[in-house]
Amino acid sequence: AAKLFRGLGDVSRLAILEALTEGRQSVSQIVERTALSQPSASMHLDCLWCCGLVEREMAGRYTFYWIGSKKVKQLLAAARNTLGEVYERIDECKRYEERKSIG
Repeated sequence: AAKLFRGLGDVSRLAILEALTEGRQSVSQIVERTALSQPSASMHLDCLWCCGLVEREMAGRYTFYWIGSKKVKQLLAAARNTLGEVYERIDECKRYEERKSIG
């Protein structure tokens, strides 16, 4: 579970997963939605794929990604719901400062 949450705890990977909640997307669409660089997005997508959090398919020179598991979508929704309840305290928490993502 710690490895799962470590993967989800990265700002860039979480942004990618949130973008993919809207459905199947190409790397360029993900780059556009997340403002990550193409190399950074590709690196994080490969990580998410290796860990089984996303699925991918090659179509010509494009690679498309999507969240393949309903449980991953449910986990993201649960995180959003929980955050809605505790946002102010999390935002003020100094123990878990957000690291700046290099994108």
